Amino acid sequence: MDKSIHTFLTEPTIESVSTIFKALSDPTRIRILYLLAEEECSVTHISEVLGLSQSAVSHQLSFLRNIRLVKFRRSANTLYYSCDDNHVISLLRQAVEHASCEMGGEANA
Repeated sequence: MDKSIHTFLTEPTIESVSTIFKALSDPTRIRILYLLAEEECSVTHISEVLGLSQSAVSHQLSFLRNIRLVKFRRSANTLYYSCDDNHVISLLRQAVEHASCEMGGEANA
């Protein structure tokens, strides 16, 4: 085959895609991102809604912040987190929709 008709991915693109899928491969991060796609939240709120320790939530938010999937704003002494990459949220929602179809509509149950 002639290589000139193919488009090849650059190494930075491959690394970026790999990092995104790494982020989406963790169940806790999926839960956090899905919640943040719905509303801006503090660590305390995320912890209460998802039934996780604040330490676990903070650890995952740090990872997600470092790869720029979430951002935060400060209000007094509280940090409020929200999604910072709508493309990744779109991927997440598509994966949830796909899982729902595969499970006969039970993914959100």
